[in-house]
Amino acid sequence: MPNRLVVALIASVLAGEAKADAQFLSRFVWDRPENYFGGISALDLMPDGESFVAIGDNAQVITGRILRDGDAIIGLEQSKWIGGLRDPMGKRVSLMQSDSEGVDLLPDGSFYVSFERQARVWKYENWDAPAQRLPKDTAFPGLQINSALEAVAVDASGTLYTIPERSGEVDRPFPVYVFRDGEWRTPLSLPRRGKYLVVGADFGPHGRLYILERWFRGLLGFSTRVRSFGVSDLALREEREVLRTRAGTHDNLEGISVWQGKDGALRLTMISDDNNNILQTTEIVEYRLTD
Repeated sequence: MPNRLVVALIASVLAGEAKADAQFLSRFVWDRPENYFGGISALDLMPDGESFVAIGDNAQVITGRILRDGDAIIGLEQSKWIGGLRDPMGKRVSLMQSDSEGVDLLPDGSFYVSFERQARVWKYENWDAPAQRLPKDTAFPGLQINSALEAVAVDASGTLYTIPERSGEVDRPFPVYVFRDGEWRTPLSLPRRGKYLVVGADFGPHGRLYILERWFRGLLGFSTRVRSFGVSDLALREEREVLRTRAGTHDNLEGISVWQGKDGALRLTMISDDNNNILQTTEIVEYRLTD
């Protein structure tokens, strides 16, 4: 059956699973035989929508290209496997230091990575360079264990934003930590809606901040939600929910990249963390925003 027909059939099944302003395009299960593969928790694409970098929980890095037939993802071309990021001393990041959760590439090739277990953000000039320490906000040590800095995103001005997975209370907004001019500030907060937790973030090409969230529904599986916001110095504004899926539609989507297709419409490309669990999968899914 032609790839495009398969995608059309899947899209017809999932049409009722997503909000009307997000059109399902494609799902691709990524599997490799190497022992290092798995636990992929972050993804960032270049503006062409093809070149990508993926980062796993244990600071492993994979770069390559996404292959498509029209709107259908048909494969991934891996260009490089990097055995692990380095710490500020130039040594490979240890398991105790790892639990890397977010990545954002900058135009000059440098990038930021956020870590969850020991809450921090490190900057890298390239994939094999030692990490550059950023100051730690005084609030970082108080973040919940295994629920710290999940999402990292950089806007067009180079300002860095990072958000923890949990806010600490079900009725408390998520703090948004902003790094600018060499110091952290917390002028913004992300409203908490329901039981969804923050797992990823990215700025779209028009300056809106897209937040990927998940809700684990037990045996029903994961529900995914994406909200977008305009960003000012004082607030996240103009909240829009652009995607929400029913439980079990996708696996544990944790990484998100927002880019503009040749047709001018925005795409959401997301990747799931299989937690190195044989019962889960690493899948890449794409949606087109129609509004």
